Amino acid sequence: MSSHIAIDARRIRDFGIGTYIRSLVHALGTIDPHNRYTLISGADDARTLTGLPENFRTAIYKRADSDPLDHVLFPVFLRSLSPDLVHIPLNRVPYLMVQPYVVTVHDMSSLLFEFEGSETHMKLRRYLFQRGLLRAHRVIAVSEATRRDLHNLLGIPLEHVRRVYNAPDPGFLTYSNGASAPDKQRILERYQINYPFLLYAGNIRTHKNVPRLVEAFAVVRDQLSDHPVFKDLRLIIIGDTISQYPSVRQAVIKSRAEAVVRFLGFVPFDTLRCFYEAAAAFVFVSRYEGFGLPPLEAMACGTPVVTSNVSSLPEVVGDSAVQVNPENVFEIARGIKEVLLDDELRATLTRCGREQASRFSWERTAREVLEIYHEACASVD
Repeated sequence: MSSHIAIDARRIRDFGIGTYIRSLVHALGTIDPHNRYTLISGADDARTLTGLPENFRTAIYKRADSDPLDHVLFPVFLRSLSPDLVHIPLNRVPYLMVQPYVVTVHDMSSLLFEFEGSETHMKLRRYLFQRGLLRAHRVIAVSEATRRDLHNLLGIPLEHVRRVYNAPDPGFLTYSNGASAPDKQRILERYQINYPFLLYAGNIRTHKNVPRLVEAFAVVRDQLSDHPVFKDLRLIIIGDTISQYPSVRQAVIKSRAEAVVRFLGFVPFDTLRCFYEAAAAFVFVSRYEGFGLPPLEAMACGTPVVTSNVSSLPEVVGDSAVQVNPENVFEIARGIKEVLLDDELRATLTRCGREQASRFSWERTAREVLEIYHEACASVD
């Protein structure tokens, strides 16, 4: 017997959550011809949801999940759809949420970092966070580290939380889908890239530790100032703008790196893949990650990775990256320099990184999520 499953897809164009929604939906479309799916999204998201089979349809809902009225109006909208189950792909659960539902928690950063407001507001956010998870039929955590955090910080029972790993976009894993050499050259020329560079991709919020990355880069550049290849090393940051983050701007100025650090903002998928493939190394020294997708994307492209030895990142990258203490600028610099100069290490990281990235797949993720859907629907029959 088929079920009607509604998926909140309003964040489908976001940088991280959007990748999760797009990849999961398309993988479900590949493996599940039986259940009916309604994807709830804004009017401008329709083109992102094309190419799905006939058992998928879209329902337009214009209000953002950050709107306070969403706590009431989104559940009303859901009732009009009469779903058997709702999947909320991030922990922003409306107060009057209909049941049954499942929630995916990507990380706990909203409770651990960057909170601005009164203590009362923080307690309210924590209460809503916890309440939304406890009322869910099942909570999906994207790593074992996130599963532990939910238990340790919010008291969510471990048996209530199922770990289901994310995966890189399939476009990173299919080597033949990459741009041709002339196309790659044109992309690099368009951005005037004619020098070796380190790459960071992702947002640059506080816990991403970008100021320390900038400082470590400056140390490495100074140490390699006479190197025949890396004397003109640059740092390229993709996926966010610097204007909202004065601490990053200050780190660039303090390190005297204004001329050698570039912020490119968001770029198309093919351009991002080209930058991954062309980078001398990918450096991702975040202080906290619920999963940590960018290092896997870089590995899938054959790029050596330097990343943090904390949170979920060791779980995700395994032994296929150089791991460093994200609090220590000089240890970060040491890791970068080691990856740049040790050709044997680079070859090993390239080979092992591709193998590690291939262990994660959206088909497997979708099958595990589908099993959770079946459990939730069966529990209310």
